[in-house]
Amino acid sequence: MPFNAPASLETEVDEILTHYPQKRSASLMVLHAAQDHFGWISREAIEWIARKLDLQPINIYELVTFYPMFRQEPAGRHQIKVCRTLSCALGGSYRLHEHFCEKLSLDPEKHGLQTTADGKFSVEFVECLAGCGTAPVMMCNDDFYEGVSVQKADEIMKQCL
Repeated sequence: MPFNAPASLETEVDEILTHYPQKRSASLMVLHAAQDHFGWISREAIEWIARKLDLQPINIYELVTFYPMFRQEPAGRHQIKVCRTLSCALGGSYRLHEHFCEKLSLDPEKHGLQTTADGKFSVEFVECLAGCGTAPVMMCNDDFYEGVSVQKADEIMKQCL
C-alpha cells in the first residue's frame, strides 16, 4: 500500500532536515514528527522516513523498536503510562497498573501497550519517569502525576471522561 505523507508533515520534516549536517542525524526528530502527526509509527511510515533520510528501513525500524516512546500500533485517546522502575515499584506502581487494567477490562499481567476496545484509553508500563522521590508516578497524556494512590488514579480517570 503506497504511503503518502501529508504536505504538513513533508514540510515539517524538510525543516527538521535543515538543522542537521547529515540526514541520518535527524532520525529521532523525524520519528517524533511522524508519531506526533499519526499517533504511531506504521511500517509504511518507517519506509517513508527511511527514503526521506536516504537510509534502509531497518535503520529506522531499529530505532522504533529500541526506544519505548515510539509506538507501532495506535494508542488510545488518553494514554496512561505507569512507571515500573525500582522506586516506583517499591512505591506501588504494580498495584497501580493492575488497578487501571481492572478498571478498563485489560490484562494486568501484560506490560506492553494495551488499548480499550473503544479506543478511549491505553495503559502501559514505562521506564523511569524521573519522579523517584515521589513514587509511584505516572503520566496521562502529557500530564505528570506524583504519589499516585488508587484513589488519585480514579480521580485522574474521571477527568478524562
